[in-house]
Amino acid sequence: MMKYLYLLIAIVGEVVATSSLKASEQFKKPIPSILVVVGYAVAFYFLSITVKVLPVGITYAIWSGVGIVLVTIAGIILYKQVPDTAAIIGMILIGLGVLVINIFSKTKGIE
Repeated sequence: MMKYLYLLIAIVGEVVATSSLKASEQFKKPIPSILVVVGYAVAFYFLSITVKVLPVGITYAIWSGVGIVLVTIAGIILYKQVPDTAAIIGMILIGLGVLVINIFSKTKGIE
């Protein structure tokens, strides 16, 4: 179960970092810039732990898929960047893909 906690931490780190990129203004603002660097460091550290026990493809699919949706939500809240219908449909399909992997895939990795 810890592998999913580590993956969740990696996702949160990536979402914080990616969401802070715009606010960093090309690394000219210190606080958002620190969030970018620390967020990615946390994300990649915990991602590296996760791939020790889950297959890299499954890990990356979940990490990137959930990250895309959460970063989009952050963009809506923080920057008023509302996705159009096609983007929303695409994200729903990404979410469904992550669910299919978790529910139906027998590629579970090390238990």
